[in-house]
Amino acid sequence: MQLPFELDRPLVFFDLETTGLDLKNDRIIELAFIKLTPQGDVLERVRRFNPGIPIPAEAFAIHGISDADVADEVPFCRTARDLTGILEGCDLAGFNIKRFDLQMLMYEFRRCDVDFSLAGRRVLDVQTIFHREERRDLTAAARFYLGREHEEAHTALGDIRTSAAVLAAQLARYADVPRDLDGLHAYCEEFAPFRTEVDRWFSSEEEGRRFRRGKHKGQALADVAREAPDYLRWMLGADDMDEDVLKVVREAAAAAQPAPSETQGEGPP
Repeated sequence: MQLPFELDRPLVFFDLETTGLDLKNDRIIELAFIKLTPQGDVLERVRRFNPGIPIPAEAFAIHGISDADVADEVPFCRTARDLTGILEGCDLAGFNIKRFDLQMLMYEFRRCDVDFSLAGRRVLDVQTIFHREERRDLTAAARFYLGREHEEAHTALGDIRTSAAVLAAQLARYADVPRDLDGLHAYCEEFAPFRTEVDRWFSSEEEGRRFRRGKHKGQALADVAREAPDYLRWMLGADDMDEDVLKVVREAAAAAQPAPSETQGEGPP
């Protein structure tokens, strides 16, 4: 696989097949990746996992993976730490990974108590370039850029092979699209920025945490923690709240607690 730019560190194209689209309740059943190194090495891997829950008929209709196909596979958590080792120091790429695959992968690592961070990584979403320039799906991208049908649609390895080929064709076609990973990352982020649940709930820590949703939208989190602590208690008790959001809320609630000297008397003279 050839890309029209030089790598300064490994780049991993990846794709997932899952039991569904619910990040909190669905699970990964197949992960495929192609790892490209600056030295020109190419590593391809496909691995299936037993999700521990039934695969719905609607999911099977898309990717063709049945309960029987994964019955003897290990759970994702069994190999999660090995996977983070493979991804260590790598940039990430794929099709639609910002909206789903990357989010699901992060949820799975979190469920396994395995640390995985995007800090310092460049993320290239081939769909972002495609939608910014043409607005289609991967099958249409294969027809448009490669002049062929995407025969392996909804197989993880087939999807990433096509994604990588489409990226190369996009860069050959569009003179305005950057030719380096920093530029490509910025290009994709400007049009379709990656947002975690913390980003959806609050502005950045550097900007001063403010609510971006809910009844206190626009208000500072610190102010709500002091003046409307019941709202934070509601968030902490919600079953479907993201764990990273809960961490931010707990820290704000703790910071709003009065110091012991403010709640205790000074004692007898």
